Amino acid sequence: MYGRKIAIITGASSGIGYEATLEIDRRFNSLEEIWIIGRNEEKLNALAAKLHRSVRIIMMDVTKQSDIDALEGLLDQYEPNIRMLFQSAGEGLHGRFMERTAKDQTYMIDLNCKALTNIAHICIPYMRKGSHMINLASSAGFIPLPSFAVYGASKAYVLNLSRALNYELAKRRIHVMAVCPGPVDTPFFDKSERYYDDETFMKFKSLFMNTPKRVAKKAICDAALYKSVSTDTILITALRFISKLYI
Repeated sequence: MYGRKIAIITGASSGIGYEATLEIDRRFNSLEEIWIIGRNEEKLNALAAKLHRSVRIIMMDVTKQSDIDALEGLLDQYEPNIRMLFQSAGEGLHGRFMERTAKDQTYMIDLNCKALTNIAHICIPYMRKGSHMINLASSAGFIPLPSFAVYGASKAYVLNLSRALNYELAKRRIHVMAVCPGPVDTPFFDKSERYYDDETFMKFKSLFMNTPKRVAKKAICDAALYKSVSTDTILITALRFISKLYI
């Protein structure tokens, strides 16, 4: 006997995770509960007030093993039927590798790679036929990016892990997709650019910039089509295929 049908969204307090929560709530009437995960209680409460079904607010730092263990304990207690896992928690940092601290660089790996892997691992046992896992990667993961090296590498990890899991879980009819948008107008850049001011990148960013609502909506639609990779615009789709020619 399966438990309540739920969706779990990490990084739900802002940006793409916030918009994905609203879109999932709007589209999936069969869900009985939505679990929203983040570190900002005020923002999570404000989001919960906008949803139309039961909500569980989970305050946690996904980079802390003790918090991961607590989430695993909740899953073991309630044994839910996870219909959607949307992992959007992450951050980036611009700047040349040796000009950034090792602590900042490795924290990106912990958040973008290790935390995402941990949450996927504890959630998959509660996912059933027809469930979806959506992981937020980035077009930055398509090719190596100087001055964005660790972030780009971490998102290449998310992209490749997601595609591999999609293959591994196909027999269980669990779908896994990587979302690879271009620049998105979120608080992400407030932190990522705090040490960095490059005119060329700023022009690139302004050319490709999208809204989190559009990215989230496109991702949910692409998941319904069982795509393995979601890109948010024609330009980013073209960039993905052009990057395959990179040597």
